[in-house]
Amino acid sequence: MNNLPEPASVVRLPDGTYAYADQLPAPIQSGPVPQVIHQHIHQAPPDRTVQRVALGSGIGAGTVAAGVYFGPLLVGALTAIAANLALLAFLAVAMVWGVHTVIKSVGGPDGQQAAKAIGKARRARKGR
Repeated sequence: MNNLPEPASVVRLPDGTYAYADQLPAPIQSGPVPQVIHQHIHQAPPDRTVQRVALGSGIGAGTVAAGVYFGPLLVGALTAIAANLALLAFLAVAMVWGVHTVIKSVGGPDGQQAAKAIGKARRARKGR
């Protein structure tokens, strides 16, 4: 029923649809395929030396997986413990300094004499 001639710039594609000839995709060139290089940039390659040594020594993969999982947890727990101990040590030093200052200033002659005795004992130890 369609008796109209097709314009020269319209092409019928193999699937039955029509497209303009100047909008067709360029034909695929059959030449050498470029090699795809996967490269880590700004990132160190994964180091699996410990896992390889562990698996080579005969322990199982489950043990290695447990080490990989619990290793960072252990580091985190030890860091938290160290931070708590540092805080406690700071508080102990501050309290000793406060007690020493209060005894020296408020204690009267007895407090000052005690502070002098402690100072003399320290100097005598350094002299040895």
